[in-house]
Amino acid sequence: QVQLVESGGGLVQAGGSLRLSCAASGRTFRNLVMGWFRQAPGKEREFVAAISWSGGTTHYVDSVKGRFTISRDNAKNTVYLQMNNVKPEDTAIYYCAGATGIGLRTRTDDYVYWGQGTQVTVSS
Repeated sequence: QVQLVESGGGLVQAGGSLRLSCAASGRTFRNLVMGWFRQAPGKEREFVAAISWSGGTTHYVDSVKGRFTISRDNAKNTVYLQMNNVKPEDTAIYYCAGATGIGLRTRTDDYVYWGQGTQVTVSS
């Protein structure tokens, strides 16, 4: 079993930066594909970024490419989302998630472990 706890959310002005962290418990973290998702009010949860177990491969939704960077530190059981040049449309609850198996995943149904989420609010 893996438990995920996000942190680092908050209020930031448009154009600013924020770094989200997701700390995982359990020894299987290094074997998981990790992802970040977000859910804005009244919208479905959407994929943001994913990273392979080794950290060597990443994938992003088009709307954040060039602005967000996902990374992981397997020694610390932590995955990060560096958010730069944030926009008001990035406002959402951000969730980290873990998936078993190989290959980067973009669907919520492919992820079995979820954190409780952290709120990110971008003011214009």
